[in-house]
Amino acid sequence: MKTSRLLTAFATAALLLGCAPGGQKAEGPYYIDIKDRTQLHEWFRYSPERPVVISGHRGGMVTGFPENCIESFEKTLTMMPSFFEIDPRMTRDSVVVLMHDPTLDRTTTGHGPVSEHTWAELRELRLKDVHGNVTDERIPTLEEAIRWSAGKTVVNLDVYTPKEVLGPLLERLGFPPHVMLTIHTPEQAEYYYALSRKTMFSIHIKSLEQLEAFEKTPIDWRNVMAYVGPRMLPENRELYERLRAKGVRCMISLAPTYDRRETPEQRREGYLSDRDILPDVIESDYPIELTRALQSLLGEERP
Repeated sequence: MKTSRLLTAFATAALLLGCAPGGQKAEGPYYIDIKDRTQLHEWFRYSPERPVVISGHRGGMVTGFPENCIESFEKTLTMMPSFFEIDPRMTRDSVVVLMHDPTLDRTTTGHGPVSEHTWAELRELRLKDVHGNVTDERIPTLEEAIRWSAGKTVVNLDVYTPKEVLGPLLERLGFPPHVMLTIHTPEQAEYYYALSRKTMFSIHIKSLEQLEAFEKTPIDWRNVMAYVGPRMLPENRELYERLRAKGVRCMISLAPTYDRRETPEQRREGYLSDRDILPDVIESDYPIELTRALQSLLGEERP
């Protein structure tokens, strides 16, 4: 690993583990207190000197703590600073709740599509953890998660909910400064940008063609982070250079790759295997495991 990458890894591990100067461990919880949109945009602004940031996919997965659950967010923040990608879905009576899958079966004690149940029905269910164990936790609403996360972290909403529902909900809440949106199409970007020109976006941009399509929209690139795929590829260097020239951080997600490995040991091996092009943001189902793997680089790379 080159010296610059070593310094980045060192800074990353220190930041994520809350280390104070001199190596002492600062006390948690590790909150990210975003007070306004300008501060949010600056927090995501690309700079080659800044350390890698970790995002908890669906809030992170730990035994006993379900995904897309406030209690799980709190658990992760006791160990490290993180922001969270979460998944809003709509019930039959138009209440927006947190649920990744369109159906209830995998992560709850319920069955069938989320959209066929009322909020009153969903409130009676219990959430399951990553191993399928039933917990005491219940499905939160998106509004509960947004209100809880103020002053604690950033929540990145993957836009599964119809814009005609999610847009007015965010407007009613005043477009909170710690909320950002994962965007898949230029049309989505234009809709939400028209509602609030200060909206922060995580945009799927995996190719130069996708970049050029979004460049035709009126969005402000100071408001953008780019999801570039499950890993940084040498053949896409021009894409990364053009994004970073705009001040845009490049994010990868390990959810479809190393996070799917069966054991922590197998996942750790994967986390440490890709060092060719270092991303600016890494999303993982297991942010705490990923942080510990990055920490191990300190020992491996010290002379």
